[in-house]
Amino acid sequence: MDKIKIGIPRALIYYYYFPFWLKLFSSLGMEVVVSDPTSREQLDQGIKNSLSEICVPIKIIVGHVLDLQQKGVDYIYLPRFKSLRKDAVLCPKFLGLPDLFRHSLPQLNDFIISDTIESKSDDISDYSNYKQLAEVLNLDKSELKKALKKASVLWLRFRKLLFDGYLIDEFLALDNIGAVEAKIDKLEKATDLPQSRAEVALEEGMEETLDIALIGYVYNIYDNYVNMDIINKFKELGVRIHTFSMVKNKIIEKELKELRKPMFWEFTNKLYGASQHFFKDNKIDGLIHITAFGCGPDSILGQILELDAKKYDKPFMTLRIDEQTGESHITTRIEAFIDMLRLKKESS
Repeated sequence: MDKIKIGIPRALIYYYYFPFWLKLFSSLGMEVVVSDPTSREQLDQGIKNSLSEICVPIKIIVGHVLDLQQKGVDYIYLPRFKSLRKDAVLCPKFLGLPDLFRHSLPQLNDFIISDTIESKSDDISDYSNYKQLAEVLNLDKSELKKALKKASVLWLRFRKLLFDGYLIDEFLALDNIGAVEAKIDKLEKATDLPQSRAEVALEEGMEETLDIALIGYVYNIYDNYVNMDIINKFKELGVRIHTFSMVKNKIIEKELKELRKPMFWEFTNKLYGASQHFFKDNKIDGLIHITAFGCGPDSILGQILELDAKKYDKPFMTLRIDEQTGESHITTRIEAFIDMLRLKKESS
């Protein structure tokens, strides 16, 4: 009997949970099919088949889902992420994502499995979150629980590496679970630091390494098409990148307690907590907020970060991206920001 082919869109929260998904479905004996990296064609398909008013990350996932349909998968896993903590939800577009496809692309209804993920923490492995998956695929409860446990263990190991300073992009080219597990095993045993968390490889004659916190949702930071390969641009300029996924949850929680009231959106809270940590860290030379044009939660977070940058006297810049953003615009602004930071260091 042929394996069930289950598709995962390489978009949105994939960049946070992909080791979990790969391990879960592989442990259940399924063939995991990940959509191709974002391309102009995918983005155009997403624009064509979605409302013009929505943000570019949502347009991108539409293109990825259509890409999976063309790959001949049996099902596409597109959960409705509701919460990862008490008293906070995800962006409304995450909450309504399955409904967007149900009404805009009804031909996909029979392909999409859309469990509701309602968790008290980032560990989303509780069986109650996967009842639709179990029902549609006729999965044995104990078998699914065992697979969820395996997925949770691997994902927590992956998170530990991020807390140690590794960038997610080191894993993103690995679309099968064997390669991901081998990479995790290798890095856990490593005695020497990898380039991404030690000194950036500087060209001869280049000035000292700078440390910059890149504040943004994982899909804006790690989708190399939409952000014009921003991380590699920084590496070429001798910049060491720090992201919110490198900040331990207890640090983020501590910073959030300083707020009179946390924001409504979970990942916005994570970005805020991480940014406060970076503002206070003397080793961080500056912060860049990368945001998608039209993002509601970011429109609030961005204003807060601008005020806090002045409070902490820390260099800060906002980069907005959408389907019209050109690479020269991103490159010019990054280079100017880096030059400013180097001059500031030289004069201090």
